[in-house]
Amino acid sequence: MTQAEPPKIVKKKLFSPIWLLPIVALILGGWLGVKSLREQGIEIEIHFPSATGIDVGKTLVRYQGLNVGKVVDIGLDSSLTGVDVKVLMDYRAEPFLKKNTKFWLVTPKASITGVEGLDALFSGNYIAVQPGDGDSQSNFVALQEAPAIQPGETGVVVELKAMQLGSVDVGSKVFFSQIPVGDVVSYKLEADQSITISAFIKEQYAYLVKTNSRFWNVSGISVDASLSGVKFHSESLSAILAGGIAFSSDPAAPQAQHNTAFNLYDNKQQALGGRDFLLSAQNADGIGKGTKIQLRGVQIGEILGTSLSDTGVGFNARLFNDYEDLLAGSSQFYLQGADISLDGVKHAARLVTGAVIEFIPGSGPASGTYQLLESQPEDKGEHLTLRAFSESNPGVSVGAAIKYKAFDIGTVTSVSLAKDFSGVEYQLEIPAQFSALLSHGSYLYGQSALEVNASLEGVAVKTSDAGTLLKGSFNLVRGKGRNLMTNNDLLEVFPSREAAEQEFTAASQQKITLTSLDGAGVSSGSPVYYKKMQVGDVADVSWSASEGNFAVNLNIHATFKSLLNDSTVFWQNSAVEVNAGLSGVDVKVAPLAGALKGSISLGQLEDTPVAGTKGILYASEQLAIAQAKVIELTFPADADLAAGAAIRYKGFQIGEVDHVSLSDDLGSIKAIAWLYGQYAAEFQRADTQYYLVNAQVSLAGIKAPETLLTGPYISSLPGNSVSESAHFNGKLQAGLYADTPADALKVTLVRPALGSVKAGTPVLYRGIHIGEVKGYDLNASGQQVQIYLAIETRFSQLINRTSKFWDYSGIKVDFGLFSGAQVETGSVENILAGGIAVATEAANSPDNRLTDSPVFTLHNKADEEWRNWAPALK
Repeated sequence: MTQAEPPKIVKKKLFSPIWLLPIVALILGGWLGVKSLREQGIEIEIHFPSATGIDVGKTLVRYQGLNVGKVVDIGLDSSLTGVDVKVLMDYRAEPFLKKNTKFWLVTPKASITGVEGLDALFSGNYIAVQPGDGDSQSNFVALQEAPAIQPGETGVVVELKAMQLGSVDVGSKVFFSQIPVGDVVSYKLEADQSITISAFIKEQYAYLVKTNSRFWNVSGISVDASLSGVKFHSESLSAILAGGIAFSSDPAAPQAQHNTAFNLYDNKQQALGGRDFLLSAQNADGIGKGTKIQLRGVQIGEILGTSLSDTGVGFNARLFNDYEDLLAGSSQFYLQGADISLDGVKHAARLVTGAVIEFIPGSGPASGTYQLLESQPEDKGEHLTLRAFSESNPGVSVGAAIKYKAFDIGTVTSVSLAKDFSGVEYQLEIPAQFSALLSHGSYLYGQSALEVNASLEGVAVKTSDAGTLLKGSFNLVRGKGRNLMTNNDLLEVFPSREAAEQEFTAASQQKITLTSLDGAGVSSGSPVYYKKMQVGDVADVSWSASEGNFAVNLNIHATFKSLLNDSTVFWQNSAVEVNAGLSGVDVKVAPLAGALKGSISLGQLEDTPVAGTKGILYASEQLAIAQAKVIELTFPADADLAAGAAIRYKGFQIGEVDHVSLSDDLGSIKAIAWLYGQYAAEFQRADTQYYLVNAQVSLAGIKAPETLLTGPYISSLPGNSVSESAHFNGKLQAGLYADTPADALKVTLVRPALGSVKAGTPVLYRGIHIGEVKGYDLNASGQQVQIYLAIETRFSQLINRTSKFWDYSGIKVDFGLFSGAQVETGSVENILAGGIAVATEAANSPDNRLTDSPVFTLHNKADEEWRNWAPALK
């Protein structure tokens, strides 16, 4: 009879997994809803004067080329004075929608100064945005013009005040020494009918704008026509066509701040100003505004205006900036017109142009008022006798003229060789009226009849008068000393003004001496740059035999002395630098002057300077930033080493080889290398090891495969010595345990022959890699081979005095007549490269603890029982 099984009662679960699906769907739907609400955008309203060029759904809002919004609606404002444009902004733009955020419409504009909004020509008009600060806001009024500084631009904006715009327009260039350094970005008419012009100066030139800068209009062409001829002056072609503004500055003045206001003068002469004074006379016959003040036929000033006084007529006069230092307390002015006599007519042009005021220099402090004489004063014939000295005669002979700003102010009365034959001595005579020009610090320089200056900027040719061609001449440069020179005072003579300025400039410059391994490819005059701006030059380069290096002496301009501190580093520039990588090729080309002459750059370290690296001229910017130190490595002559090879520690680069040379005896090579500053202390220890790493191909694999592409490199192991060294003997390969951790277990095996064991052969415990063969050698008697193992520290407890080692290499075949053939193989790696196996019989105890230099026999094969050993080792 079949027995019925009792029924199984299963308790129903309170929660079914099927309910997870609607819960997950609910959570996902809620998250998508929140995400949709969050990312739907922010609606703002911008007021424009008109909707011209704005289309719903097409016109975008952009910030630095990125679309951040779109126009969704346009409507008339309540006052009918413009339109309100509704824009849906990207939700990520919310932090930028502040009170001072600016919007403006960008449309393509073509003018003589260029094309603006070129991207809008292809993609259509768009609304640009410039983030501002303040409270959050959703209503804005668009600008009618783009702001002076747009997003992504840095520099300084100056406000120029003028009474008329002239040829200046938006886009007109701003020049400094005829180099374009900025642009006119906007102009507007003020309530007082003056014009404010906003000019933007680029960041790299912002330092040129000083608090005392003078700006003037250089637009168009200037023509000065008179009986003496026609003078034609123009700026660059762009200034003629599009207008332009130039300025000059005093380098010693403080730098101007953003939005500093300046006056815009009509021309350079007005901008640079001069010295104003008052001339008094009995009447104004033949004199009026614009009457020239001349010295020996050259205009040095003019009459600015006239006024009546109780004693006669007063003339407001000005000496131009270049000649204002001629005005002295005893200076004299007299009126001179055309001279008609039986001998003929002198100064016939003045019959048409009117009389001029002649000027006679004097001495003593300048005054504010002078009497205008009716005729030329009598010349009393007084003069100042001076001496001059030059190392060599620049072609000046007796009777040669002494000139100041092209005026003859004296004569050379004698030329003779110095008594000690050290140079040439001159006797000079200067009329008393010019004595005020001679103060302590004044000097002379020789002027050639024909001067040709050829440089990278072009060729300049300058000719002089016939007198200079026959006798030569001296030019006087006025000194800044307060005391005037007296009879028999000595003037120094320089070959040229450039030579004098270089000597004086060098005296005021900061002098720095750097050491270089190879002279850095620079010479006297090579430029020194900071952020591509020249801040100095190379004075000279000399070889120091005792130190075994070059001394490179630099002159840094006084303006840039603040750049020199403990964090300043210098490096030599390459004419062309190419950095190629998977991301592309980066090519850097030095400025032409630096490429031809060689150049040096300086920079500032962000990290704390490394001791002992100051005053080094590095071979590259990378070495300078790393504050590398120089070491010398000597290797055998057959070492495969080249310049640029890396120096590494455990694969990390710590330096590089600068250059390699063969020794005089041809037995070794010397490598000059750099160690990066942060690692130099550890790797300059006297017992530091350096060895060459090259690719090694064997059945066990390839060691250092990267060197097949990059070439060999130098590996280093830091020492423990307290003394430092800069000279090391390198090895062609590492020492036996050079790259082995100090706490690793070192074991020696002995056997009659080496067999298939090689350096790198693995040591296996139960098939697990626990160490490797580091090397091998014959013992002292030559009867056995010693094989040196290194067991990893974490596996050292697996080895004790009961351990057995056997050769686990290749394929072993045991063939018996009755037992048959038995084949024993290891892994494919063991078959190809070999291996050593180890087994341990007993657990670790004080009795079987290893000695400091344990020695074991390497057996040809394992006993069967060895494979079954399984002690608990710990």
